[in-house]
Amino acid sequence: MKQTNYHLFDFMDFDPSMQKNEALWKAHAPSKITEKDGDIMITIPYQKQLQQEDMAPDLEARQQSYDLIVRAYEPNIIRLFTTMADDEMLDNDEMLHYSPEIKRIPLRYVCGDVIATNGKTLATINLSAPVTDHWSDLLPAPQPAPFITFYPDGDQTKPIALSDDHFSPPRYDALPLGFCSVNTGNERATISFRCEADECFVGTGERFRKMDLSGQTFQMKNQDGQGVNNRRCYKNIPFYLSSRMYGCFFHTSDYCKLSMADHSTRSVQFLNDHATLDVFLIGGITPEEILRGYRMLTGFPSMPPLWSFGIWMSRMTYFSANEVEDICNRLRTEHYPCDVIHLDTGWFRTDWLCEWKFNPERFPDPEAFIQRLAKKGFKISLWQLPYVAQGAEQMTEAKANYYISQPPKEVGKSGDSGESGASNFSALDYAGTIDFTYDKATGWYKNTLLKPLLKIGIKCIKTDFGENIHMDHRYHAMPPERLNNLYALLYQKAAYEVTKEVTGDGIIWARAAWAGAQRYPLHWGGDSESSWDGMAGSLKGGLHFGLSGFAFWSHDVPGFHSTPDFMNSPLDEKVYVRWTQFGVFTSHIRYHGTCKREPWHHPAIAPIVKRWWQLRYRLIPYILEQSQKACKSGLPMIQALLIRHPQDRQVWHIDDEYYFGQEFLVCPVMNSESRRDIYLPEGLWVNFFTGERLEGNRWYYNIEVPLDEMPVFVRPSAIIPLYPDEVDSTDDMDLSRSIRLTISRDYKGLKSII
Repeated sequence: MKQTNYHLFDFMDFDPSMQKNEALWKAHAPSKITEKDGDIMITIPYQKQLQQEDMAPDLEARQQSYDLIVRAYEPNIIRLFTTMADDEMLDNDEMLHYSPEIKRIPLRYVCGDVIATNGKTLATINLSAPVTDHWSDLLPAPQPAPFITFYPDGDQTKPIALSDDHFSPPRYDALPLGFCSVNTGNERATISFRCEADECFVGTGERFRKMDLSGQTFQMKNQDGQGVNNRRCYKNIPFYLSSRMYGCFFHTSDYCKLSMADHSTRSVQFLNDHATLDVFLIGGITPEEILRGYRMLTGFPSMPPLWSFGIWMSRMTYFSANEVEDICNRLRTEHYPCDVIHLDTGWFRTDWLCEWKFNPERFPDPEAFIQRLAKKGFKISLWQLPYVAQGAEQMTEAKANYYISQPPKEVGKSGDSGESGASNFSALDYAGTIDFTYDKATGWYKNTLLKPLLKIGIKCIKTDFGENIHMDHRYHAMPPERLNNLYALLYQKAAYEVTKEVTGDGIIWARAAWAGAQRYPLHWGGDSESSWDGMAGSLKGGLHFGLSGFAFWSHDVPGFHSTPDFMNSPLDEKVYVRWTQFGVFTSHIRYHGTCKREPWHHPAIAPIVKRWWQLRYRLIPYILEQSQKACKSGLPMIQALLIRHPQDRQVWHIDDEYYFGQEFLVCPVMNSESRRDIYLPEGLWVNFFTGERLEGNRWYYNIEVPLDEMPVFVRPSAIIPLYPDEVDSTDDMDLSRSIRLTISRDYKGLKSII
């Protein structure tokens, strides 16, 4: 459909030809306000509009009224719920996972104010008519509207008001509340809030965009990103954080749309494909406080195991036990520290034919193979996906017991809709998606497919894919349109739970995500290009992901695929080094891609890479300490500068620097010229490697950075836990021997310490 630049068509998704039997219903002023069980019930009448481009009320149609429920929680949360589809307001589902700190606060309505029992005014409802000074009848008067303003933390200097946004009464650019009816049913509901001219927005998932998202509209529909430099998104999260210090979580798994001051610069707008709106407004003084509020609603991350913070080595793919053991032996012989070997698509009988069993010829004794590597300090991660292919030995069982999605007809290919589980690299027909809405299918996946692998010593399951499901199939508990986004959460929860049960370690390696998936770490950034653009796009995605409730995130070093030949073009060695440096200062670091990733294939840079790997292991005590803090707070491990400096207007536009934990300010080099501009926030900064001291609240332009270096800064008096010795894996560590490095006046840089 061609863009029209009109709200009705481009945002509300109406047919520009007006040939469909669909109608828009606009919210009018409240007709009744009552108190019920501590909630405020605002009855909103909706007036049908004439089916035309300019809005005008259809006065022949009777109004429909629906209640807007206002509910409050400690700390600093207001919930807005309305449904035109007879849905129930839930406090517990797969997305919502309230912490004990979430407590309902009874509300009272007094003369236009919604007041909590703690005395705070949390909303105002203006029922007075707009002031006019009449002199012309050229245009009709504006339609009535609900003028409601919310203050989730009680701070009335930060109003969040419904937006009745129009140029003239017939020409609307945003609706405060509204819905669409099609034939005899209701669908598509919208809500909008006013925004300010200089307001910035961040979050919304792993968004491969610049830091400030204002001026953009996002389709909240998970799909295979196929890179990290486009609009597609593996991990949409229906949550944003505003520079006006509030967060907004849209509790839904439906396809939805979020316009961040795009269709109108005066409004942030949300459209749900289902006619229900469930919105949590989260207040706070700092971004961390707001993000913590979001986690209190949807769950806190759990702590990954120690070994997961070491180096992961992989490529697409290793094909035999002998090949893997040769690589592991060389890693140990040459003292490249490493903890995890990941086996991608090649451990099956046929590459990509996922049957959850080792190839008996190339991996003749998998348990002994795993034990041999374990004695050398290696853990094994296994690739798989949530689709069962034609030809897989489990197909008959899966279909007979409804463990996979069911096609409407047993003819034709399952992927005809273009939304099947087929990969970008395999021509296999993935005939069905494992149906995690069915408890017996979930049990089959956990106990029959994964548990035997975990019992012989596998430590982690790569829950790849899950962004797409078979859209032309039937599922046990919900239609595919409502399941598609939620699917990643159900899939990852199942793999995480059985891994935790068998191994004791709560970890997966996941690509897709939706709200609540932060409870099941960890997630990586997908199929990035091995290039400067791929590296920059990955970092942007990781920063927004951390601003969407997730603590842990990784990425493929040095990018997943090559260009111009996807599988075979050689790597740029500068990209390899710079991406390694970046990876050392992220929560997890894995080497993976379409050709050789082991450092000795690049002898010119291998010594540099080894030194950075050794530094990674020195930092593990610090990483553990910061990770534990991240699991209990609102902080991610890689933090956009705005988290720490929300009043600094510049940092809302900086997406190539970040904090790693609380102490390190990291400035990756992402170009072949080995130069970059560096912004240091206010205060005094110390170069971690050289000890040089620099004043903040200013830019340092065109700084030359040799290939074996990366700008990393700490504050004076910072205390950094470090491991004092070189090790081959975390199995060699006695963390009681960790030291604490204080950045004192006479600190001359890390090179003078180790």
